[in-house]
Amino acid sequence: MAALTRLPKVGQLRAGRLFSAFLAAQPAYEVAQLLLAAGLSARLAGRAVETFGPGTHRLLRDDPWRLLQLPGVDVPDADALARAALPGVEVSDPRRSRALVGFVLARAAREGHTVWPVSEVKLDLELFRIPDPDQAIADACAGETVQAVQAVTAGAAAADAGDAEDGAVPAEPMLALTRYATAEAEIADSVHRLIRSAAPFLAPAKKAQKTPKTPSGRRPGKGTADPDGLDEVQRSAVDNALALGVSVLTGGPGTGKSRTVATVVREAGRVGKSVALAAPTGRAAKRLAELCDAEAMTIHRLLGVQPRSGDSGEIDFSAGFARGAEWPLDEDLVVVDEASMLDVELAAALLRACADGTHLMIVGDSAQLPSIGPGQVLADLIASGTVAVVELATLYRQDAGGAIARLATAVRAGELPAVDSPDREVVIVPARGSSDCARRVVQLMTDSIPRALGIDPDQIQVVTPVHRGPAGTIELNAALKAELNPSPFRKAANRFDPGDRVVATANHLEATPTGFANGEVGTVTAVRDKVVTIDFGTDVPALAEVSGKMLADISHGWAITVHRAQGSEFRGVIVVLPPEAARMLSRPLVYTALTRARAHLSVVHGSGPALARAVRTIGAKPRRTMLVPVLADQVIMGR
Repeated sequence: MAALTRLPKVGQLRAGRLFSAFLAAQPAYEVAQLLLAAGLSARLAGRAVETFGPGTHRLLRDDPWRLLQLPGVDVPDADALARAALPGVEVSDPRRSRALVGFVLARAAREGHTVWPVSEVKLDLELFRIPDPDQAIADACAGETVQAVQAVTAGAAAADAGDAEDGAVPAEPMLALTRYATAEAEIADSVHRLIRSAAPFLAPAKKAQKTPKTPSGRRPGKGTADPDGLDEVQRSAVDNALALGVSVLTGGPGTGKSRTVATVVREAGRVGKSVALAAPTGRAAKRLAELCDAEAMTIHRLLGVQPRSGDSGEIDFSAGFARGAEWPLDEDLVVVDEASMLDVELAAALLRACADGTHLMIVGDSAQLPSIGPGQVLADLIASGTVAVVELATLYRQDAGGAIARLATAVRAGELPAVDSPDREVVIVPARGSSDCARRVVQLMTDSIPRALGIDPDQIQVVTPVHRGPAGTIELNAALKAELNPSPFRKAANRFDPGDRVVATANHLEATPTGFANGEVGTVTAVRDKVVTIDFGTDVPALAEVSGKMLADISHGWAITVHRAQGSEFRGVIVVLPPEAARMLSRPLVYTALTRARAHLSVVHGSGPALARAVRTIGAKPRRTMLVPVLADQVIMGR
C-alpha cells in the first residue's frame, strides 16, 4: 500500500481504498485465471464468486461442473473447465453425472416445471453421454439438492386407505430439485393447517342473514337482501373468506372481483378483524389499495424480504423473509391479489407466515399466464378440490360500454369475435410486417391516441410478446425514446436521461430509500454521479437510487413484454402482435396482454391467422407439478 501513495494524486486514504478493493477482488481474479485457461469468458468470474463465495476457486477446481449452476452456462462450458482443471478427466466422472441430473431439472424449472419424469431425465443424460443414467440419478438423490418423488393417482392413494378400486397404479416416478419439492410440500401442509385451525369471523346466524336469495350468477335486483349489491356468487366468496381458513376467488375482468374483495375487507373490519392486502407487484398492490381504500403492499414487503445466498448460490427462501413460522403475520385476514403470478417458493413463504387461525383469501385470474418461476399455484389449488373456490362468470362491466371486458371474456373462452366499439375503447390496427407494426405503434402512442382520445403518452403502455425485431421491446423503446424523450446530449454518458420511462427486470428490494420489484415501471427523475434516481410511485413518490450492478436490471420501459406487464393495469395499452410472435402466441398470453388495459386498448395486429388459431386452440403450455397430488394425498391419508 505504501507504494500506491507514491503515485500522483494518490493519498493515504485513496491508497487504502484501492488496496481494499484489490483484496476484495482477489477471489474473482483467481477464478478468472481458471476460466481463461479453459477458454471461457473471464466475465463469469464475478458471477461465480457472487454465487459461491470467497472459496470459489477451490470449489471449481475440485468440482468444475458446479459451474452449471450459473445462469447461461451450458454443458460444453463446464466440460471445458473440467478438462483444464482436471487433466485426464472422463465424461463418466460421477461429479459430472450428478451435476447433469441437477442441470436437467433446473432447465425444466426454467420452463415452469417443479418435477420432471425420470424417463425424460434418463433420455437427456444419454444425450450428454452418461454411461449409467440410473446410477447418476441414484447418486444425485443421495445428495441434498435432488430427490425422487412418487406421485399417486387419486385411486391409488385411496387404495392405500383401503377404499380403492382394483387396478389403481402409481403415476410415473418423478425427480425434483429439493427446493421445489419442499416448497410444494410446505404449501400443502400450510393449506391444511389453516383450514383446520380457522374459526368463522361471523356467527352462523349473522352470516346467514347476509346471504342473498338471488339466482346464482345474476345481479341482485331491487329489493335484494344484500347490502353491498353483490350477487349470490359474489356473496358466497365473501362468506368463504370470512368463514374459512383458505378460499379462492377467480374470474375474468368485469365480473366483480374487485367489488367482492372490497366487501370482504369492509366486513372483516366491521367485526374487528385486521386485514393485510398484498400482491406480487407494486402496481398491483397500489391498485388493490385504491380499490379497498386500505394499505396494500407487495408480498415481498409484507414478508420483510431478506435475500440471502447459501453456498450453492441459490436463494434460501426459508431464510429469505423476516416473517415466517417464528414471527408470523399479525393480521387476522390476508388477501393476495394477482395470484396467478405466485410461484411455489413465494407461495410457500407466504403460507408459512400465516399463523394458525389466519384466514387467507387468494384472488386471481386462472386464465392468465402462469408465474415466471416454477409452479402454477393458483391453477393447482383450484384443480385440487381441497379449498373453497368461487369463479365469477357474469360480466357486469359491459353495462357501461366494456368493449375491453367483452373482448377479454370471449378470448378467455377461446373465441376471437369482431370488435364492436363505436366509442373506440378497443381499436384494431392491421399491419403488414414488423416494421409496419413498429411504425404504427409509434404513431398511436405519440399522436393518434393522445389527439383522438385525450390520453397522455405517460398513461399509455406498449406491450409486446418479443424482445427482438422492429416490434420488440429493444427497438420499440429506442424509437419511442427518440420521439418522447430524446437525449439532450449527442453522446449520453449514461443509458438513461431524466424523463425516461424504465422497467425493473429483477427484484432489488434492498435499494435505498425505496426498493423495487421485477416488473415495476417508473420514471427517471435524476441522473448524477453514476446514480439513477427512479420514481416507481404513482400518486406519491417512491424513489429508488440505482447504481452499480443494479443498473443492469433496469431497462427502458415504454414497451415491455407481456410477462413484465402482468399484474399491472394502465389507462391506455397498445398490444402489438408482430409476425415473429406468431409461434409463441397462446390464449393465456393474448388474454393477459388484452387485460392490461383499463380505458383504451389498441391492438396492432400483424400476426395474421396465427392470432385466431392461438386463441381458439392453444391453451396454457402444460406444467408438470406435484401440488395437486400432494394436496389430495394429505386429504385422503388424513395427514
